[in-house]
Amino acid sequence: MTDTAPLQPGSAGRFTDAKAALACVRDIYERNTAYLRQRFAAYTQGDESGGRNRAYYPYVRLTTHSGAVVDTRLAYGFVEGTGTHATTVTRPDLFERYLLEQFSLLLRNHGVPLEVGVSEEAIPIHFAFPQGMYVEGDLPPDRLTRLPDLFDLPDLARMDDTIVNGTGDSGPDAVKPLALFTGPRVDFSLHRLRHYTATAPESFQNFVLFTNYQFYVDEFVRLSREIMEPTDDPDLAAYRRQYDSFVEPGDLVTWNRNLDYSIEDGGGVKLARMPQMPAYHLTRADGNGITLVNIGVGPSNAKTITDHIAVLRPHAWLMLGHCAGLRHTQRLGDYVLAHGYVREDHVLDADLPLWVPVPALAEVQRALETAVERVTGLSGYDLKSIMRTGTVATIDNRNWELRDHREPLMRFSQSRAIALDMESATIAANGFRFRVPYGTLLCVSDKPMHGQLKLPGMADRFYRERVDQHLKIGVLAMELLREHGMETLHSRKLRSLAEAAFQ
Repeated sequence: MTDTAPLQPGSAGRFTDAKAALACVRDIYERNTAYLRQRFAAYTQGDESGGRNRAYYPYVRLTTHSGAVVDTRLAYGFVEGTGTHATTVTRPDLFERYLLEQFSLLLRNHGVPLEVGVSEEAIPIHFAFPQGMYVEGDLPPDRLTRLPDLFDLPDLARMDDTIVNGTGDSGPDAVKPLALFTGPRVDFSLHRLRHYTATAPESFQNFVLFTNYQFYVDEFVRLSREIMEPTDDPDLAAYRRQYDSFVEPGDLVTWNRNLDYSIEDGGGVKLARMPQMPAYHLTRADGNGITLVNIGVGPSNAKTITDHIAVLRPHAWLMLGHCAGLRHTQRLGDYVLAHGYVREDHVLDADLPLWVPVPALAEVQRALETAVERVTGLSGYDLKSIMRTGTVATIDNRNWELRDHREPLMRFSQSRAIALDMESATIAANGFRFRVPYGTLLCVSDKPMHGQLKLPGMADRFYRERVDQHLKIGVLAMELLREHGMETLHSRKLRSLAEAAFQ
């Protein structure tokens, strides 16, 4: 096969039509990644002809010379002030719907063309394989040694979070970021998602639930498989037809039998061993289904997975897990709706200083409270008998109970905390940092300060009584957020002073 030469840096055209702009981005990306794959295949066979193999990401650029008057009720879709704004782009196949929306909003709000071209940002050879490939795996030692001389490798210096953190040092005449993430940063996270969750990025949905217990996974799997089953009940069938399929780790797919699918279930690989943070996806054709990720225990996992899911630009994520109740009046099984956080997880201190407040988001709070009301049948004053709204403290020391009690007691009292866990503040803080709407609904599983420790016998009884209900509340809350629409969900309170235009 004759190699197709990669497109070199430079402008490819100016577009006033979003679909045409996206088509150009796709052509550049597909041609340049195909070239890298072809050259790598030749390299594995010993062919080093032509010297260094390099191809580049496509870019999108917008230049404005006057301030636009836009409808700012929507929190994104416009640039701040005059000047040039640009970003590199990857995986237009995966982000097609997202990119079309961003391009359309920019064209409508500013009335100037979008420029599309080939950037000077090289595509690392690993990222030219979107489905994932360990490119060094089958190379003999001599070819492995030569790899950096002939192909670009991932460069961490070009994949940091200076844009989202607002720490970039650019002058007034510099090109401003059009998106929160560059092409290499997105590619890095897409590959890490596959590694940590054992599912393809394509399966992730726009509404994401995080949990810290396998019990919730078991119930989500049971509920999702039930939705896939056919039913003669017209109302139930109408509900179930909201979702297309259920995807499990290993990319195992079960199709919804209430839809006219002739595709056989299966595909993927049944895993002998689960990944570190397995993900499960109740999918919709528009991507607005529900993903559940079991992040396990601890703020490190919580930060890791949200760092990577953020590049998919989800519409919301929620923490749905267990906590220690800190008040005498709480009972095992009570719910805690977080409206504030004490951040003692430490994993985000360098990215989001502790003095930055992480506010509760009204749209998410209302959806969670409504979901609790509908599932439990309680409302108004009666709802207070099973749910409290208050501050959640998140720490990185699971055995905090073994510390001198005077210190935690003082901190809990001063902060007015009503619950303690190890993940919620991390997920909320990263949602704030990445402009992803967030929320937390926890369930009290123990009261260590009142002699009710999390011990096997007590836990088993608690789990049996509450997990099913809690999971249903989380799923319903996501469905309510979806019904209310994205225009109200993406809040301006998550956007900074000088903000990138893309959602």
